[in-house]
Amino acid sequence: MAYWLMKSEPDAWSWDQQVKAASKGAEWTGVRNHTAKLNLMKMKKGDRAFFYHSNVGKEIVGVVEIIREHHPDPTAEKGEPWVVVDVKAVEPVPQPVTLDAIKKEPKLKDMALLKQSRLSVGPVTADEWKLICKMGGMK
Repeated sequence: MAYWLMKSEPDAWSWDQQVKAASKGAEWTGVRNHTAKLNLMKMKKGDRAFFYHSNVGKEIVGVVEIIREHHPDPTAEKGEPWVVVDVKAVEPVPQPVTLDAIKKEPKLKDMALLKQSRLSVGPVTADEWKLICKMGGMK
């Protein structure tokens, strides 16, 4: 299993909206960065991702699971190469992990979230995943 971090502005698509999508999940639309697109294309069914509220909140608030691998983004203009994956909510993070807390943790200094701060979909190592889960009060 691979781990990821997926950013969404809560006024565009929030954790609460993701939870309401229930087991049918939702397409992760609107990614318009080639590096992020390549990350979407690497995702496999069953991979997990942190759901990160960007701009407002700037914190990890939940965990989602990839339930359908990449396919064309229905919000893209005809002929554009953008893709989506479908994700469903797995569980909330009991104590949301803020960007500030991540920046203060020396073991996370090389995390893609910090190194490529504008990237909307990025990888998370297994060690980073475990540490952030611990920081968020998850088992």
